Amino acid sequence: MSSKEVKVILLAAGEGKRLRPFTLDRPKCLVEIGGQSLLDRQLSVLRSKGLNDVVVIGGYKAEMLSDKGIDLRINRKYAETNMVFTLFSAESELKGEVLICYGDIVYSDEILQKILDSTADIATTIDMNWESYWGERFENPLDDAETLKIDQEFHVIEIGRKPKTLREIDGQYMGIIKLSEKGVQIFKSVYHQGVIDNEIMGQPVESAYMTDLLQVIIDSGHSISAVPVYGDWVEVDTVSDLKASITMERLSNISNSVIQN
Repeated sequence: MSSKEVKVILLAAGEGKRLRPFTLDRPKCLVEIGGQSLLDRQLSVLRSKGLNDVVVIGGYKAEMLSDKGIDLRINRKYAETNMVFTLFSAESELKGEVLICYGDIVYSDEILQKILDSTADIATTIDMNWESYWGERFENPLDDAETLKIDQEFHVIEIGRKPKTLREIDGQYMGIIKLSEKGVQIFKSVYHQGVIDNEIMGQPVESAYMTDLLQVIIDSGHSISAVPVYGDWVEVDTVSDLKASITMERLSNISNSVIQN
């Protein structure tokens, strides 16, 4: 399947409270760095690979997203829900081959190509050099890291728990997932079972994180392929991220790679 047939769904409903005051007047994905918003930077990378079928699921101040040349869907319960609920608030868009990305990240075209090349039903990029990046962002990398274990076949076997030691972390989840048509059906089946059970990994469905859903998928016997990557992406979650030199340095590298290609 060519990249032009892949639908992109960007999750951008949250209020971005940890980025205040920069999100007082705009959604998190429209926060600017170097005069360009996170969303525009991500769209530039996507379009460099011919990915123009883009759906953005907004919530907080979503009206500001309507002029971006994308299809806009709304999670009207954004204030009391999390990523899984946001994704399934536009469930009708989950069909065919789908790339799901968080709205507060930017990644290189090389990273994008690596996950597009994956033939797995469910694949997610994993930053194998996460420790140096987290070390630039946090005084103690364990404070904001999650467990992630990968087996010898590079399948994710554990994700999303609170780690006690670095040995529990083989890499870090980045918020990029690619689903085949079968992978979409697995996502839907596990989610709807969660709705019936009224919980996903012990969390109310409305509060579940994407890593919670991924862990339930793993526990249900399905495979999630880890696509290893090494740097050249950023997450802008806090004011410290926004102002960090590593953020601007990486964004500059990403922009230059897109221009050169």
